[in-house]
Amino acid sequence: MRILGIDPGLRRCGWGVVDHRAGRAGYVACGVITPPTDAPLSERLAVLHAGVAEVIAAHGPDEAAIEDTFVHVNPGSALKLGHARAAAMLAAALKGLAVAEYAPRLIKQAVTGKGGAEKEQVATMVRMLLPGARATADAADALAVAVCHAHHASTRTRMALGA
Repeated sequence: MRILGIDPGLRRCGWGVVDHRAGRAGYVACGVITPPTDAPLSERLAVLHAGVAEVIAAHGPDEAAIEDTFVHVNPGSALKLGHARAAAMLAAALKGLAVAEYAPRLIKQAVTGKGGAEKEQVATMVRMLLPGARATADAADALAVAVCHAHHASTRTRMALGA
């Protein structure tokens, strides 16, 4: 199974693709979509949507996973992040992909073993878990989302098999 992980954001939207086979995740590709910060919100969302659609066309994932919104002190920031998530989720859904959502603490727990891990800890573990991945910041976070989804897919498979 090929998984697209998405770390949504209006300034920087990280994406990462992993192959999940025999209970192990392997690095495929990663990057960051960067809409122009001076553009109107609608144009930035269009850039995010098109960017995710391009990644899907280039790498052919079977499923997608995205980081869920965490509570912001500023409600306006949370709303804008929700817009970015929607644009990315819509791009995946329109390509026929199921989109799973994971809380930030669950993603960090799956990758580092600690739900309160710092961003650099996540990036370091992603590079250890996915040889060849040289991702930092947003792209590493997106790969962490994909790894989290792969972990949960393995768990679902074992439960379905009665193991």
